[in-house]
Amino acid sequence: MYRVRYEGYGPGDSAVLVDCLTDDPDRTASAVRAAFRGHGGYPGAAGSVAYLFNEVGRLEYPAGARLDSRLGLAWEAGAEDVVVRGDGSVEVLTDPAELEAARARLARAGCEAAASEVTCRPSVTVELSGEAAAEMAELLRALRSLDGVRSVYTNAEAAGELLAGV
Repeated sequence: MYRVRYEGYGPGDSAVLVDCLTDDPDRTASAVRAAFRGHGGYPGAAGSVAYLFNEVGRLEYPAGARLDSRLGLAWEAGAEDVVVRGDGSVEVLTDPAELEAARARLARAGCEAAASEVTCRPSVTVELSGEAAAEMAELLRALRSLDGVRSVYTNAEAAGELLAGV
């Protein structure tokens, strides 16, 4: 199996990264290119959009996890950023190399993460609306439905919940 990353542009010149695990990179590349072209985007060369993303460790805590009242613990555990959402859930971002140590330290303090992963976060975002936002939602669905695709990242944001959950 091969780990491969494809890059491209979505509607509104948004950036898209597609991480795959495949036994046939040529077949997967062809499918990814077809998905981009069929949904308002176009494939890019290696490095064309990756520089717009940062790899981070991410810990997710549900509302009521009591972490929001003890944010100092997150900072002491090695957090680079802590985001408290309106619903009370908390996202702790770390250096990818420090993710497991931060998760373990917070767990020892009684805060169990609901999710823990290394992910990519955009350094800049592109706001989409109307037709461009709808096309981006379709592109993301198409990419995620392909065999071998493990993760899809974008710097696109849309008003409302159009891209949430895609």
